[in-house]
Amino acid sequence: MTEPTRAQLDAAASTFAMLSAPVRLHLVSLAAQGEYDVGTLADRVGVSIATASQHLGKLRLAGIITARREGRRHIYTVDDPHVLTLVDQIFEHIAPDGTLAPDPPLRRNKPSVADPE
Repeated sequence: MTEPTRAQLDAAASTFAMLSAPVRLHLVSLAAQGEYDVGTLADRVGVSIATASQHLGKLRLAGIITARREGRRHIYTVDDPHVLTLVDQIFEHIAPDGTLAPDPPLRRNKPSVADPE
């Protein structure tokens, strides 16, 4: 892997900053699992519709969440495979009690040079 550019570092830091708020991370986690309207997301996250709408607007501007209109409602989802992977990876890394999950056992596909068979 090559060293990231300044533009990549700035964009990555902005993305992580956007996901650093627990409410926004919860919204993204839910939207990564399906399609929801703002009322459902607000209810599931435990915030007002106004608060959820404000956070969803920021996430949309950042390109993390997408929305489409269905009549008078907006339906939110995450369809970027990179964001989906990021969300999956963080919750595989964090156990339900908030501690770090144990690392999975290492899989060895082929012997290394230092470990001949």
